[in-house]
Parts: sequence; C-alpha cells; structure tokens
Amino acid sequence: MAQAYKPQVIHLIDDTTAGGVMRVLDHLTQSQDLAQDADHRIMQVKRGQVSARRITADVIVSHLSISWRTLPALAALRARHPFSRIIHVEHSYTAGFVQHNVTHQRRFFCLLRCAFRLFDTVVAVSKGQADWLTGQQLVSPDKLSVIRSYVDLSPFAGLPPRIGPITHFGAIGRLDRQKGFDTLITAFRQVKGLDLRLSIFGDGPESANLRALADGDPRIIFEGFAATPTAPYAKVDAVLMPSRWEAYGLVAIEALAAGRRLVASNIDGLQDHRAIGADLLNGADVTDWAQKIANLARDTGQVATRDVGAIRGSENRQDWQWLLAQHHVLPERQDTFPTMVDTKNLS
Repeated sequence: MAQAYKPQVIHLIDDTTAGGVMRVLDHLTQSQDLAQDADHRIMQVKRGQVSARRITADVIVSHLSISWRTLPALAALRARHPFSRIIHVEHSYTAGFVQHNVTHQRRFFCLLRCAFRLFDTVVAVSKGQADWLTGQQLVSPDKLSVIRSYVDLSPFAGLPPRIGPITHFGAIGRLDRQKGFDTLITAFRQVKGLDLRLSIFGDGPESANLRALADGDPRIIFEGFAATPTAPYAKVDAVLMPSRWEAYGLVAIEALAAGRRLVASNIDGLQDHRAIGADLLNGADVTDWAQKIANLARDTGQVATRDVGAIRGSENRQDWQWLLAQHHVLPERQDTFPTMVDTKNLS
C-alpha cells in the first residue's frame, strides 16, 4: 500500500546563530509528532539574498529578517513564487522592541506593512505580539495566526524538583541589552543575604559591562554559555526574566516545565506565560525587582507543577495542522483549531 503524500514545508532562515529561533526550527524538523503531518526542512540563505532557483515545496515559511536592506530580497522571493503559499513567522518585532529601539515609528511601521503584505499569512509567536501587530494595523486579522514557539520540554520536566527555600536565582539568555540583566544585577545587589546567589548563564556583547556592574559582589556568578539546555535549571531554585522586550521567551516554558519559580516582566510575549504559572512583574525598575527578589527569598512554598510540555506541545502541533489546512495542504480537521488573534479568553 502506497504511503500517503506528506506536504513539503521549507523553512527559510538567514541567521543560524545558536539561540531560540534555531532551537525552535530544530524542533520543527526533528519532531516525530509534526513529521506525521508534513515534511519540515530548513534551507539556509544569505541575509538580503534569494536564490534565482525556484523553491519546490507545498509551503514556504520565512523566518527571515525584515529591514529596509532585506526588503528587496523578500519582494524577489514573492516574485519568483507568485503562486506559492508563503508564510512569515515574526520572531523579533514587538511593542517593547519599538519602545526601546525605534526612533522613527511611522517609517518603521511602513517597512513592516510593506513586508507583511508580501506573505499569504503572518505568524506571531505569542498572543501578546499578535495583539500589538493588529493594534498597530501592521497585519490584517484575517492574515494573522498565532503559533507559540516550542521545543521539546521532556528533558526539563525530568529534572529533580526544587526543595526548600529559594536562595539560588538564575538569569538565562544572551547577554544583551534586551534581556535587562543590568537591572537585575543592580536589584540583586540591593537585597541582603549572604546565602543568596545569582547565576547568570549566557554570553554576548554586554558581558564586560555586566561583569563590571556585578564587581565586588561574590554572590553573583557568571556561568558562561550552557551547552546543555537543562544545566542552568538544574542548578537554580527560581528563574528571573527582566526583559525589555521579548516576542515569546523559550526560557519561560523551560523554567516552568522544570518546576522552577518564574518571575518575568509583564511585557510582549511574556504575558502569554501567566496562564501556565508565570509570575509577571508590572514594574520594570530596580526597586521593583529588588523587592520581588527579597520576597521570593522568604518564600518556602513549593511550585505548583503543571505539564507545560503536554499543554504547549499539543497546542503547537494543532496550530501547525490548522495553518497547513488553511493553505489546503492538509485536510481540515474538526478537532483542530487555530490560536487566532480574536479568540476570546485565550490562555
């Protein structure tokens, strides 16, 4: 008996730097669950360039950077595939990004509208990001879907549970201004307690500045890049995410899957994690974070564990199924529904 045809889905990427996006793409191409519905493959391209050859696929998914410099290449991609279904996943831009990085908002929004019009569907990686995209009229709601970023969480769920008081805090991610680790270090230094520790996992352009900011406080430890994703969570009692902007934040679901207390800024895609156990901090200044750390250090309660992998993993597969069905490369199923931007009370 001949095997049923599986749609071919090509994911275009122009930045293969180790990080969240590549881990998400690795999951898409290696997941046995997703492989039941379609054949997902990665194609690396040079930033701002598109091959003259046509891409043979049922669906092309762009994870490409959007800028004025890359816009001609995105237009060329559309021109060379006039009848192909092309989807764009927006991993970067959010309300917080604009607040902290964009001076000329009208010009920037013009860029995004021009780019997004080239695609049949735009995928936001969080509900928080999707609300901003529609609120600024950057994408029409009928062209926008939400598929939250996801990786295999089973290794994190397998870590031993945290026992006892919270004394060891962790900050995990690229040492970049985006992550707000400067605020965190300053706040932590204001909290008394010789038994407290702050471990910072990662590397990046702000490494020297952050080390200088922490100088003189032996409780703050720079652990460097963790080659094993679960290693940071095995060491700490709680994870802190003081990000200035964040489209989604894989660290959040990893921390929750590991049963670690999570406190995150109440911004952008981090808001999506409240429904699965995140503690969101409305204030973003040093005083707010110092008070939160001090409160956590007095908290001996256990974290209420939830099967984050089952919740988000099932959702991730269903959303990809629905998206491919909308583009007529998978049969539409009654038990599969979209995480649409207008869904009421979306958790």
